[in-house]
Formats: sequence, C-alpha cells, structure tokens
Amino acid sequence: MFEIGSSLREARTRQGFDFTEMEFRTKVRAKYLRALEAEQFDQLPGHTYIKGFLRTYAESLGMDGQLYVDEYNSRYVAGEEERPLRTRRVPTQSRRQRQHRESRLVVIAVTAMILLTALVIAAWKFGDPAEPMVQGVNAPSTPSAAAVAKGVSITAARGASFMEVRVASAAGKPLYRGTLERGQVKRFAPQKLTITVSSPRNVIIRVAGVRVKVPKSGQLTLPRGS
Repeated sequence: MFEIGSSLREARTRQGFDFTEMEFRTKVRAKYLRALEAEQFDQLPGHTYIKGFLRTYAESLGMDGQLYVDEYNSRYVAGEEERPLRTRRVPTQSRRQRQHRESRLVVIAVTAMILLTALVIAAWKFGDPAEPMVQGVNAPSTPSAAAVAKGVSITAARGASFMEVRVASAAGKPLYRGTLERGQVKRFAPQKLTITVSSPRNVIIRVAGVRVKVPKSGQLTLPRGS
C-alpha cells in the first residue's frame, strides 16, 4: 500500500515538471492532475475517468500505471464493479398495446386513402366532365331541330353586349349574367323569360325561330315558347 498522490507528486517534482508541462504530456487538464496529487477524487468525474487519469499520469512519469489503478480500486472502489447504465425496458404488455394501436392507425389511414381514391374515381367516371348544366342555359352545342324551334336564342350579331336573363320577371331566378361576345349565341329552354341587354342594337333574339324586336330600353319579357 502506498500514497497515490504523494507518489505522483514526488515523481513529477523529481523530474522537474510543472503542471503546465504535465498537462501537455498527458492531455489531462492541470486541475485534474492537482486533484490526483491531493487525492481529492471527489472533484473528478467518476471512477472510470479517475483510473484513466491515474494510468496516464503515472505512465507519463515512467511508472507502472496499472499499480496506481489497482491501488485506487482497493482503497476507493472496494471491489464494487461499475455497472453500465441499463436501458429501461418497456413492459411487454405496454409494447404490444402500442404496436396494436399503431397497426390500427395504419389500417385506418390506408382505408381512408382507399375510400378517397374510390370517390375520386367515381366522381370522374360518373360525373359530367363538361360545364354544369343549368336549366335554360348551356343548351347542347348541336341542339335538336325541335329544341331550336321551341326555344329562345340570343345572338351577339353586331358586337358584344352585357346580358342578363331571368325566369319570368326581372326579379326572377337568374339563368345567365355576363357579356356575350360578338358571334356568340346563348340558347334557353322554352319558358317565360325576362331579358335585359346593354346594347340592344348588337343583339338578335329569336323565339321559336322567329325574330323579335328588342326595345331601345334593352329589356323585354318573352312568353313561354310553344
């Protein structure tokens, strides 16, 4: 049995080294070297670091580092083995429950994606990809002869005109509101309509194929076609 700190200090001073030199040689901070010599081991990080510092310090002074480690173990560790930190084990039941919940969430997410995809496909397959049809508006691009004969057609023959078409009266349900560009035609099903146009001179209106006069006021009410 020997004094760890005193032995290290005597070897250092005998060789003429100061703490600055020893810090450079051992790569251990000078304050830890001072603690080793003073045996103030409580100021050092822990058993593992202390034994490593002792070995390095002793060997840098030309001594057997293992002797210092053994002496430290016999005096301060007292045969107690340093136990590695163990990872806390999650109970098997809790882990299984968590895995079950995660599996259920995955199934729900996949099911939702499948349903959403099915709805999109159904909407695309069975829905009308064309412009939504409004009663009296958006007549087929190639209407039948009967529809042309009975319906109302409005043509911007001489130029553009803003136009509003409502069912029955000027306060009725709106069927169309917008600018009819030159050459464009809007057709409506046979029914009572009130038509208002901003440029009467540019517009030609026909009911059941017969042209009707557009008043200067730009508004007229048409009876249901026959």
